[in-house]
Amino acid sequence: MFVVMRPREPQSGPARLGLIVPKRQAPLAVARNALKRVLREAFRLRRAELPPGDLVFRLIARPEPCSLTVLKRRARTEADALLRRIAP
Repeated sequence: MFVVMRPREPQSGPARLGLIVPKRQAPLAVARNALKRVLREAFRLRRAELPPGDLVFRLIARPEPCSLTVLKRRARTEADALLRRIAP
């Protein structure tokens, strides 16, 4: 559902988060906002473990139709897995 992009040049300072949740992939504003909230919270909890620099999460696939609760749970699981792979 998501992909994480990082710039190639080394950066200093704390890890920073960028989010791209296009309307094409998540047409309802409530879904887009829920996804962003979940990603921000997952990032906030793991920020100290992450290397310095920018991380940009991009929604690349339209989520399957489901309830908002299920959507948030799936997004959190995927975000945690992606952040775990990035953390040294």
